[in-house]
Amino acid sequence: MNTSDLKNLNIAIVGAGYGGAAAAKALSQLGANVNVYEQATEVREVGAGIGLRPSSMAAFRQWGIFDAIAAVSSASDYFEILSAGGDPIMKDTWPEFGDEKNTYLIHRNDFIQALLGTLPAGMVHLGHKLESITEHGDGVTLAFTNGTTVEADLVVGADGIKSTVRKQLFSDQVPQFAGEHAYRAVVDADAAHGLVVDDNLRMYIGKGTKVYVLPLRHRNQLSFDVTVLNPDSTWTPEVSQEDMLATLEGFDERIVNTAKDLEWDKVSIRAVYDIDPVDTWHSDAVVLLGDAAHSMCHHQGQGANSAILDAGALADALRDAGSVREALVEYKAARKPVTDELQRISRQGWTEDELNDVFPGQKPATQSQV
Repeated sequence: MNTSDLKNLNIAIVGAGYGGAAAAKALSQLGANVNVYEQATEVREVGAGIGLRPSSMAAFRQWGIFDAIAAVSSASDYFEILSAGGDPIMKDTWPEFGDEKNTYLIHRNDFIQALLGTLPAGMVHLGHKLESITEHGDGVTLAFTNGTTVEADLVVGADGIKSTVRKQLFSDQVPQFAGEHAYRAVVDADAAHGLVVDDNLRMYIGKGTKVYVLPLRHRNQLSFDVTVLNPDSTWTPEVSQEDMLATLEGFDERIVNTAKDLEWDKVSIRAVYDIDPVDTWHSDAVVLLGDAAHSMCHHQGQGANSAILDAGALADALRDAGSVREALVEYKAARKPVTDELQRISRQGWTEDELNDVFPGQKPATQSQV
């Protein structure tokens, strides 16, 4: 689209999570008029750490916000997979993307705050829960539960796994339970019983349990994630610390001791959900992005990264296509094959039997942009 068309384009983004904030940054750099509408009155992320892949860091460099993200993260050179007892299974460097070679380990809340902090004042509107979305010949009307109505030329639905945009316009499918719980906490490095030895991500696996050890050196902390098999599909299940410790029998004593010392009331306990691939991502003037389009299990650590790459791909498509409609077609064509595959392999649980299939998924030939 030409510069004047982009500058006259009014874009409304529903959701101020990773995907919505990244889309706001990428799309505003086109010169478009961008506004973000978030249902919460305060944007905060609970849980623990994530890894921002080289492809995501390349996007941040392109958008001029690399330093803001790097300042609150730690650069990892490689990741390692070990048995429950600590015997090495696999070790590899991160898939490079151009000049970027490191994955940056960051706390979820540090990331969203840094990302939102790069947006212009007044772009994000809190306390706006979407009630309805209506397409018409002149654009799209958004109605919020606080009584506000917004008109837009393009709406980006970045409203997560339970997306209202997706449900009202594209698909009535519901989140799918993965048969697992994730227990996440952040502990001081000095209290991690020697688990923190460098800045690299390690995963210990055994008997259906995965323990993700993600150092946050810039905080002098460790992100500690225990994912276990459990048939209870309650979104926020009630689980005792003793129940979790039982799943760690036979694990490295450093892991067991760290788990014993957790302040249980500060541990985030969540059932693991994703969604089946969504066939329809867009209409003429509404498009899905991030978890709204392709929520996936966390086993590949690709949820936030996929949303970031979605944002970049959408911005590129709008810049290069002749119209909004053409841009949305190009965006889906570029991203859906990648996220479909990531959803598939993310449903696999990194058991030792699955490593031969899953491990190459870190860098498959069909996903050079991941």
